[in-house]
Amino acid sequence: MSEWLVIGGMVVVTYSVRLSVIALLGEGELPDSINRALRYVPPAALTAIIFPELFIPDGTFDLSLGNVRLLAGLAAAVVAWYTRRTLLSIAAGMVLLWVLQGVVL
Repeated sequence: MSEWLVIGGMVVVTYSVRLSVIALLGEGELPDSINRALRYVPPAALTAIIFPELFIPDGTFDLSLGNVRLLAGLAAAVVAWYTRRTLLSIAAGMVLLWVLQGVVL
């Protein structure tokens, strides 16, 4: 039951934060400087989620060739750089991760 209460609390907090911004702004426009800054929020959030998994896979900083997550992440980044296709980048990284985990483990 406590898990459901936590989930319900998170829903209420998330909804109220988003609703407060909508209610405060109403029909108004944000300044251009804020709009430009908000474009960087999704990449920053994604970076904050992904980088610890790539560089600190087992709780310690690891830049070695034995870090299969880092190798798969670098491969996905290269695919993303050249193709500019999100799903292809994710697929390439995941396939390489599975292959490397199969070889290493």
